[in-house]
Amino acid sequence: MNYHIITLGCQMNKNDSERIATILNGMGMESIDTPDHADVVIINTCSVRQAAEDRVSGLTKNLEKIKKQKPDLIVVVTGCLPGRDDNGLLKERLHHVDLYFPIHEIIHLPQRLSELNPALRPMDDLEKDYLALRPTLDNTFQAFVTIQTGCNQFCTYCVVPYARGREINRTVADILAEIKDLASRGYIEITLLGQIVNHYIAPDRELFLADNPYKENDFAKLLWEINKIEGIERIHFTAPHPLYMDDEVIDALTLPKQLNFLHIPVQSGNNEILKNMNRKHTREDFIEIIEKIRKKIPDMAIGTDIIVGFSGETNAQFEETVDLYKQCDFDISYNAQYSTRSGTLADKQFADDVEKKEKKRRWQVLQDHMGKRTEEKNQIYVGKTVSVLVDTYKNGRCGGNSREMKRVDFAGDAALIGTIVHVDIYKAGAWMLWGKACI
Repeated sequence: MNYHIITLGCQMNKNDSERIATILNGMGMESIDTPDHADVVIINTCSVRQAAEDRVSGLTKNLEKIKKQKPDLIVVVTGCLPGRDDNGLLKERLHHVDLYFPIHEIIHLPQRLSELNPALRPMDDLEKDYLALRPTLDNTFQAFVTIQTGCNQFCTYCVVPYARGREINRTVADILAEIKDLASRGYIEITLLGQIVNHYIAPDRELFLADNPYKENDFAKLLWEINKIEGIERIHFTAPHPLYMDDEVIDALTLPKQLNFLHIPVQSGNNEILKNMNRKHTREDFIEIIEKIRKKIPDMAIGTDIIVGFSGETNAQFEETVDLYKQCDFDISYNAQYSTRSGTLADKQFADDVEKKEKKRRWQVLQDHMGKRTEEKNQIYVGKTVSVLVDTYKNGRCGGNSREMKRVDFAGDAALIGTIVHVDIYKAGAWMLWGKACI
């Protein structure tokens, strides 16, 4: 019996799909690359923007055609879309879906599949908490480790608290055990995942070592503990909230195994818009945080998320966002045009009154500035040596990310995949550094 998983959305969804693969492998099934010959197809959905939900509708319509040729095909929809579909209206748009449930109910998948097809055997002793399931990873050197799911912030534009529920933190014991197991199997880079990752609150904080230098912030304590695990060479995390980027977390960025990159969403540079978004920080707060980070680590590369065209945003308010971008001098920004989400507070309280054409214009302004400034900033790497974890090889060229999360291309061979290589940079563009491996 074969399965195919389609993953939409963020790194958290990818990590969830890795757990789904663990379940299906435990049922004796095998993964295949396309849905055409699968017995089970699982769509792990994203609900951040309307386009993501529309894509789910398109996928289920395509699967309907396959199902006509293969009536026993089981189509499963899970993830964020079912998680926020309290009244079932979203499900009504989907066609020929056999199972439809939020991600935390994935522990029931074996039983539900076996009820639909008795040839699929249930999995014994499945963990009650799906986060306790060890992911099935698709490489041997990089891994995501979820430390937290759900969110208590209720930003007015965001569906996450509805799709994933309130914040749940994994135990220190489980997190460290998973990472130590990864290290024992040769993994050298981990990325910690959480909706508000720096708001991690340990349910078993008594397990932190007595000589841990951090006394207040559990996330900083966790980073210190992970930095001590032998074999792990690179540690990254996403995504923190400005509210919890305190002095201990900023100091923890200097720990030896931390990547020299921080992604910290701001969303807007105007205080009125931030208030309407329920972000709970001001532009002044955010700029002060960036100044503290740059004082502590002057060469830290910093990325952010920005939403343009939020309800009521004037051009003057947007220009404040442009000004904040310039002041913070980001290396990269994931810019999005506001898309109202049904069920959110913004959808209930505010009109989506910025025209699509204007949203696109504002988005392009940020994109243009980002491309130009990023290319300028990247020139500082020319003539320098960067440390690269190689993750791709094609036609005699290797690729990977530096510690600043800059993409690097250099001549090499396939044997370098999964290793850390020092590369002398001789050329820099906006989205790529080119270099020569130090041998």
